[in-house]
Amino acid sequence: MVQTPMSSNSDRVEIAHRTLRQAIIEQALKAGTKLPEDEIGRHFSMSRTLVRAVLAKLQAQGLVDTYHKRTATVAQPSLEEAHDAFAVRRALEREVIKSIIKRWNPSIEKGLQEHVKEEEAAHAKGDVRLSTRLAGEFHLKLAELSGNTLLERYLSELVSRCSLILAMYSRPHSSECAISEHSALIAALRSGDVAVAEQLMDEHLSSVESRALFDEEAPVEPDLGSILSRYADRAHG
Repeated sequence: MVQTPMSSNSDRVEIAHRTLRQAIIEQALKAGTKLPEDEIGRHFSMSRTLVRAVLAKLQAQGLVDTYHKRTATVAQPSLEEAHDAFAVRRALEREVIKSIIKRWNPSIEKGLQEHVKEEEAAHAKGDVRLSTRLAGEFHLKLAELSGNTLLERYLSELVSRCSLILAMYSRPHSSECAISEHSALIAALRSGDVAVAEQLMDEHLSSVESRALFDEEAPVEPDLGSILSRYADRAHG
């Protein structure tokens, strides 16, 4: 089938968005990094209009700042904003728990268990960046399985924001913690006990938030082109 210009543009926007989002969450592009429209446009063969559409999507997810700036930058949420983000996220994750327990079935459990296996494989390989990304995506999967599209959308934005916060501020820790906590959550969901599942989710998010620690070290300005090349190859793969 011949690809129309519209679908081609849509594909470019999606690939560019996925590439930049992943590079930001995995901290290849650090907080404060400038994201020039011209360079992004050249890399993805996109017009400025399409680049701005990509940056707008990233801004909506709390990953990019564009307000009153000539050049967009990777967002730099403060610690106060970080605490606010986790507070709202706790409330939304409780709603996810309630929705999933109502809809629980073997296919939901299978999807969650398969994701945990991916987390275990990343941990076994010592791939910290992949482990970090998969830990956040576990919660995106929960939101998707809730069957509530609004809840999924809002939580997706918060998870992205929290992933950036953790990339900026978190202290080194073993991904085994998150994996075991995710497994415990699945068991609680299977049991159908809303109170226990909500308590485990609150404890899990408190544990995740407690890993944040302000780092005084100034970020090194990366080479945007080389990072985009590396992540774009993975996005196409």
